[in-house]
Amino acid sequence: MSKTIEFYFDVGSPASYLAWRQLPVIAERTGATLVLKPMLLGGVFMATGNSSPATVPAKGAYSRIDMQRFANRYGVTLNQNPFFPINTLQLMRGITAYQGSAEFDRLLKAIFEAMWVRELNMGEPQVVGQVLVEAGFDPAEVMAKASDPAVKEQLKQATEEAIGRGVFGAPTCFVEGEMFFGQDRLDWVEAAARG
Repeated sequence: MSKTIEFYFDVGSPASYLAWRQLPVIAERTGATLVLKPMLLGGVFMATGNSSPATVPAKGAYSRIDMQRFANRYGVTLNQNPFFPINTLQLMRGITAYQGSAEFDRLLKAIFEAMWVRELNMGEPQVVGQVLVEAGFDPAEVMAKASDPAVKEQLKQATEEAIGRGVFGAPTCFVEGEMFFGQDRLDWVEAAARG
């Protein structure tokens, strides 16, 4: 019986980006079902008392080096966004609005790559609008959906669900209820998915 990999993420996390680049391949290799679960990392940090490695200068500097090591290992591009950290509330609402739709993967790819490949300031509405247009979206439509009270509530509930399950950072994966924090635990995620 195939297993499920649940992936809690926020596009403002470079570690989430690296995990997102690897998890579809892991799911394919193991026959697992991958379920992407957008959450608001800022909300998780506030609820758990955790904070970004960037808030500790030595840890932030090391984390950047470590992320680059993993990007090199995976053979993927990861650039250090000079605008990091970026408030991702509107971005995560927009992504949540498209969850379950045919456009979800395309939107997520455009935003992740704008952040961690193209090094764009995704905290600026004008920049976000240009990225959306380039990806084939109507920015006004995306923003309208992101402003829908039901979508706001959906993201809030997803974040609360993550916190309730013990999530304290991003990315966090669950395989059949077992939690794995960090993109550097993907080998364990794969082993669990194989069963």
